[in-house]
Amino acid sequence: MRTEGTLAPDTHEEAREAFEAAGPVAQRVVRETARAMAFDPEEYRERVTSDVVSTARDVLFASRLLIHSGTRAEFDEWCVDHDAFEVSEVGSPNVDRLVWHPAPFVDSVVAASYQDERDAAVEILRRQALGRIYRVELDAMEGAAVTDVVEGGSEGGPEIGTEDGSGDVDR
Repeated sequence: MRTEGTLAPDTHEEAREAFEAAGPVAQRVVRETARAMAFDPEEYRERVTSDVVSTARDVLFASRLLIHSGTRAEFDEWCVDHDAFEVSEVGSPNVDRLVWHPAPFVDSVVAASYQDERDAAVEILRRQALGRIYRVELDAMEGAAVTDVVEGGSEGGPEIGTEDGSGDVDR
């Protein structure tokens, strides 16, 4: 069995904190990407929306999820050892390899089967875990949603490369 990633929160609070911590990083990634693409301030305000930064936050959060991969027998053994977990599996039950993500804070595990393309299955699993577990749980928690992630500056966004919209680039 192979394992990657580190995030398998034991509590709702740990899940919320990890999700919120990804917000500022996502904002910096989007800002630097816009800078590398040579967006002027007007184009930045027009194209870099809260949805863009929220998507980046989701990807960053999901990229940290603890993922196990192995044979169906290894997954079945894991399930026996974690019999309180509700199992949600996508893909074919006739395939011998799976990737899975346990979410202890909700006693749930999401799995995806694959034949040859492990990396593609991992990405599918991350999206499934985000949508089936974390989005549902975090949206239900007060304060989990990041709505105004693009703040400051005029007309809704900071100038490119600034934290406060002042025009001073802090590198």
